Amino acid sequence: MQNKQTKICMVIGDPIKHSLSPKMHNAGYKFLGIDDEFFFSSAKIPKDKVKDFIKAMRLVGFRGVSCTIPNKVEVMKYLDEIDEIAQKIGAVNTIVNNNGVLKGYNTDWLGVVIPLEKILGSGGLEDKNVALIGAGGASRAIAFGLKEKGAKVTIYNRTLEKAEKLAKELKVKFASLSKIENVKNADIIINSTPLGMGKYIDETPVPKEFLHKNQICFDIVYSPEETKFLTDALSKGATIIKGKEMLVYQGLEQFKLYTGKNLPFEVMMGALKTKNLTIKNNMLK
Repeated sequence: MQNKQTKICMVIGDPIKHSLSPKMHNAGYKFLGIDDEFFFSSAKIPKDKVKDFIKAMRLVGFRGVSCTIPNKVEVMKYLDEIDEIAQKIGAVNTIVNNNGVLKGYNTDWLGVVIPLEKILGSGGLEDKNVALIGAGGASRAIAFGLKEKGAKVTIYNRTLEKAEKLAKELKVKFASLSKIENVKNADIIINSTPLGMGKYIDETPVPKEFLHKNQICFDIVYSPEETKFLTDALSKGATIIKGKEMLVYQGLEQFKLYTGKNLPFEVMMGALKTKNLTIKNNMLK
């Protein structure tokens, strides 16, 4: 039950109806018995309304805000402080309000690195060739995290100039989607585009013929749970990681930033009513 001391957290983006963050965080509050202290909601905030929303956040005193597409870069303009990692990434997905001081963080990179290291082991990303499809806000965090772990990253994007700009900032390689056949040489392929969800539900960023059983295919899209990219990868015997696993791991770090408390992985994942979302093939066990 909420009261006047309830700390309000929420996720903002456009679109936002698909977001599972409220379900995950509210389940965590209930599990820890702090649902009378915290409540998590959502709000549709387009990019051109971010400035107004941050003013409202200060006025109302929201405790925390999770930022999703298309607000991860735009929101940085209006914060008081930005964490060192978020500065390096160039995108913020988490805002914490500490007595009126708004500080930005980025937890997206953990949502990718942790599931991959569950398969490859600690240090297993070293020298792995990774094809990262897309050059948006999420791609920034993903490329940063992979590079920090020693992976060799190539960003593929439809607009080459955008891929080049991001690649130069993060000191990784880039290529046009017209060269997508080169992903057949990648150890890991990650989709960070909207392909596979919404109006793009029947599309995939990687033609099936370029996938094979020795690859790990990771899709950050989590609705639907199995995108065309992942079903194609499974049919080729590849190991897949579903988007909900990234969602949960980045969410666990957000939860800690908002509440100061740790939450078991199983609680958030259980709130999504799904089992273990990493499917391994025999080649990678």
